[in-house]
Amino acid sequence: GEADIKAKQIRTIGLAAERFAEDHLRLLRAVRFAAQLGFDIEPQTWAAVKSGAAAIKTVSAERIRDELNKLFAPPHAARGLALLRDSGLIEHVLPEIQATTECEQSPDFHPEGSVFNHLVLMLEKMPPGSGASLAWAVLLHDVAKPVTAVKDARTGSIHFYGHEKMGAEMAERILERLRFPRKQIEEIVIA
Repeated sequence: GEADIKAKQIRTIGLAAERFAEDHLRLLRAVRFAAQLGFDIEPQTWAAVKSGAAAIKTVSAERIRDELNKLFAPPHAARGLALLRDSGLIEHVLPEIQATTECEQSPDFHPEGSVFNHLVLMLEKMPPGSGASLAWAVLLHDVAKPVTAVKDARTGSIHFYGHEKMGAEMAERILERLRFPRKQIEEIVIA
């Protein structure tokens, strides 16, 4: 315990696979603790998170939502999103955001590259104390870019026609899936 705290690393007690099998939410919680505390995840624990990532689907939407709300709180939200991707958990809890990792944008407007990189940068810029609704609005504001991407054959420019409208619809479905309260869904989707 103390040695891990001094080394700034997350490690399960005993075998990681056994601890995660006891409660699959611990997979997501390990990622959240690492992001929140600025710790690394010990290699065997990290390997167990990655190999067991699909088991997160057995956890209730409400418990996942609550953990994601903590994960996406500033000032650690950007690191939380990156760890969610690196762990393999993202494809099971937010597959729509996983799709942004391969969605390139025109470098003239987005030199950072992919939509995912843009989301990370936006989460980094959130002011301390920002609430969950702002974090989700930031996270979901370009969610439809992967499904609306069109490359102009002549200029090479990438366009995302209608991504705002489709994104609002997708965001609403994602938030409903995670069992957000109706009032908060409306607040996020309108933002």
